Amino acid sequence: MANNAITPRFGKRVAAAWISTVLLAIGLTVVLALPGPPPRRHPQRIPVRMWHMWTAEWKEVVERIVARFNESQEVYEVLPLSVPMINADAKLLLAVAGGDPPDVMAQWNPVIPKWAESGLLQPLNNLMSPAEWEEFQRDAYPAVKKIGVYKGNLYGVTTGLNTFACYIRLDYLREAGLDLAQFPDSIEGLGAWGDKLRRVDAQGNIKRMGFMPIYFTYYAPAFGDGFYDWRTGRLQLKTPENLRALNFLADQRRELGFQNVVRFESGLQIGLGNMDWPFMTGAYAIMADGQWRVEQIARYAPTLEYATRPIPPPAGGRKHFGYTNGNFMIIPKGARQVQGAWEFIKFWSGLAQPERAAEFYTWGGWLPPLPAIANAPIYREYVRQHPQFQTFLDLLPSENLQPIPPVPFQVYLFDRITQADEAAVRGSLTPEEALDRLEQEIAREIESRKEFGYEN
Repeated sequence: MANNAITPRFGKRVAAAWISTVLLAIGLTVVLALPGPPPRRHPQRIPVRMWHMWTAEWKEVVERIVARFNESQEVYEVLPLSVPMINADAKLLLAVAGGDPPDVMAQWNPVIPKWAESGLLQPLNNLMSPAEWEEFQRDAYPAVKKIGVYKGNLYGVTTGLNTFACYIRLDYLREAGLDLAQFPDSIEGLGAWGDKLRRVDAQGNIKRMGFMPIYFTYYAPAFGDGFYDWRTGRLQLKTPENLRALNFLADQRRELGFQNVVRFESGLQIGLGNMDWPFMTGAYAIMADGQWRVEQIARYAPTLEYATRPIPPPAGGRKHFGYTNGNFMIIPKGARQVQGAWEFIKFWSGLAQPERAAEFYTWGGWLPPLPAIANAPIYREYVRQHPQFQTFLDLLPSENLQPIPPVPFQVYLFDRITQADEAAVRGSLTPEEALDRLEQEIAREIESRKEFGYEN
């Protein structure tokens, strides 16, 4: 009995050590292959090394912000380095382990709980005065505090939020005799609009989708508290409210035919691309997506007539709901120039001089972390030029925008929620069976973590 009790745990440790060795070898190869930082323009100043994952035109935006910071003072020089997204996390972990991390890093992966728990991040609220910390807690949008805070400490300062709303093609509304002024105030009413906007061929195949609600992570906060109780800090997966949400999504697919919807979606590109976005190509009359599409439409389909509106809640549900994530800045353990990194974070985020920082958010088409940025004149002018953007700004004060719960196994949790979603909406499991499996998988993960000495 003793041997049987010890062997599985010993095997896990051996496997973990072997995986770590392989990752170390891969990581060292990656590090050696990466280019060095750009040449210094202010060698007399204190260097602040900054890593980020943006490329192409986004890299240019980052470099413009860095240049503005370097021009704004004479003490620090931020040196930006674009790190390939596919190995950025592994590179940072290796750099921290080797005692040579960057001073600041821009991230968007769900890493804060895991890295904070492992002691890889510096609490940023320790760099604030009590008045600054109180001001942040009072003024930052709710989603900003949920994304960046873990167990009462601030580990990431948001520099751009993502929210989701309905994009509506006005040409298709006119064709169906629908009036935007009467846009439904419930998801059930929007479903009825979708029936009128949908087009099928003689064989019953869907040629144009009217509206199709997708993603369990979007809709769970509309029916209840979602997957996490932010008051108690507890996961909540198979709740009556979450079951209602998943049943709702599965019912929408069932009414159209699971395979019919799969055939329709298989011919679409629903990634972050530009001209192939199904709303822009006409495959959807109404589609939920993020605020970045506003600028894409302005650039690639400037004559397209469309409007945006918040996704309406279910009857009796919660308004201004949905999933959110964002970009954020962290300071790794072992950073050499913590104060310089913090000054740069305050500069970009707008914690210092929000009206100055507002211009940066117009360059990237980003949603701001603070109302003071959203209300700055230069940002209001951006919204005037892109009026559909206002819908997304209106969502930001809502407590019903929910990121993935702040647990140290965020990536695994998100993956398993996605698997439950897919199983239910494809009809391979009932929603109740999908949530049962989800609860069991997460319970096993928590138990496995406890074997290795973690709290949860």
